[in-house]
Amino acid sequence: MRSKISQLQTKALNTEARIIEKEPYYESVGDEIALFESAYQCLIPVLLKGPTGCGKTRFMEYMAWRLKRPLITVSCHDDLTASDLVGRYLITNNETVWVDGPLARAVRVGAICYLDEVVEARKDTTVVIHPLADDRRILSMEKRGELLQAPREFLLAMSYNPGYQSVLKELKQSTRQRFIAIDFNYPDSALEKKIVMAEAGIDAGNADKLIKLAHMTRNLKDNGLDEGASTRLLVHAAKLIKRGIAPRTACHGAIAEALSDDPEMLRAVDELTSSLF
Repeated sequence: MRSKISQLQTKALNTEARIIEKEPYYESVGDEIALFESAYQCLIPVLLKGPTGCGKTRFMEYMAWRLKRPLITVSCHDDLTASDLVGRYLITNNETVWVDGPLARAVRVGAICYLDEVVEARKDTTVVIHPLADDRRILSMEKRGELLQAPREFLLAMSYNPGYQSVLKELKQSTRQRFIAIDFNYPDSALEKKIVMAEAGIDAGNADKLIKLAHMTRNLKDNGLDEGASTRLLVHAAKLIKRGIAPRTACHGAIAEALSDDPEMLRAVDELTSSLF
């Protein structure tokens, strides 16, 4: 029985703990690299704050590569429970076996566990996060009667988008004050242009126009749009243009339609595109 459990856990570890061997492309926008490295050395968990598509996930991949640690990423959602993170008993071949969740796997191997958009998860997840995010650095596995002590190499990191916070989806002070926070935003125009050109291989002229379009849509935030065009959307549009898609068509599919379903807003973004291309 123990052998079978061990085999299942090892298989899960091999498939979900990513070893990033090739350096991910990342452009630093401030002191975030030094701050993250210092937090890692001091055993302090990290909270990334910022709008969608501004580079938080790429930053985590870069830091996992830089620190030479495996990375386990969990995309949080409304149905994510504490059991999903810690693990559960499953029935296989008429036997009941325990299978670790991603958080338990990260603790066992000393990985970096990244909970993306953590406020989307159910509230009971904070029950298991809190003891890992303070000086105890322990994970309680009540169903197994086991207490995991996180090794020095383990790091807990989380992200959320403050722009989408509401009363029902708010990160409590009791949680956030266990972390150091790194604020992310879209890079300045020159750096964002460099990123779009490097990621998509597009020429400087079209990159400039995409950056201008992005700033126009960001000025519409809270005036018809929940969010403006992210750097990620600009890269998507640039890749389509590089492949020969007409710029207006590329921007409509990669930017306008991604930002809104409202017909008036779609027309507004298309008009902004037409003014540039």
